[in-house]
Amino acid sequence: MKALITGASSGLGRDMARVLSSMGYDIIAVARREEALLELKAELKTEVTVVKCDLSKEEECMALSRYAKETDILINNAGFGVFGEFAESELSSELKMIDTNVRAVHILTKIFVKEFKKRGSGHILNVASLAAFFPGPLFGAYYASKAYVLRLSQGIAEELRKEKSKVKISVLCPGPVHTGFEKASGVSFGTGTEKMKGMILESRPVAEYAIKKMLSGKEVIIPGFLMKAGVFMRHFLSDKALAKALYFIQSKKMIGK
Repeated sequence: MKALITGASSGLGRDMARVLSSMGYDIIAVARREEALLELKAELKTEVTVVKCDLSKEEECMALSRYAKETDILINNAGFGVFGEFAESELSSELKMIDTNVRAVHILTKIFVKEFKKRGSGHILNVASLAAFFPGPLFGAYYASKAYVLRLSQGIAEELRKEKSKVKISVLCPGPVHTGFEKASGVSFGTGTEKMKGMILESRPVAEYAIKKMLSGKEVIIPGFLMKAGVFMRHFLSDKALAKALYFIQSKKMIGK
């Protein structure tokens, strides 16, 4: 058994590698930071193949196709956000984010779905975010990229279901999780009383929950009761009201505020 995990050098990707390795899976660990991947390799008990890869580059995504025939699980976890007002944020950073969060997920999902369908088995887990369900002022391009991942995954899931395929695709939509995401995006999830209310989850339990639900065939995976409640309650507010509320929340996340 073998799993390919992008963004495996830190955060959820690293912890999902740990969880799957503890279950006996060999790991193909993909990320830009080779040193961190080698540290992970030294830690895990199963076989680990280290692949240094910049997923914002199409040709490097396509090169991962050589692993499709030997892989049982694909986890598209790599991604990052660009925080700030849309008119002021850096276009080059946003385009790189879209290439990583959207294009890379699209490319790898297509490659692996095709191969898994030929074989008649396989699991794909695309990592989106709770952001996928909401408008995202001050984080608009990131929220939009995760909405793409959610809707793409749901559409493919229905196609596979209609074909009675044994290939399964799931999408993970976590709320705030303590990972390297905060530092990379220039935001802080630790403001106010969020920690006391249990709104910020730790990476390892989320990874364990995600793997368990993925293997059981769950389509949309939302860790945490409060996050599930938030997704449900969004139906009772207009998009305009949600955008206003989220602008206030997002403005408090900026480091230094």
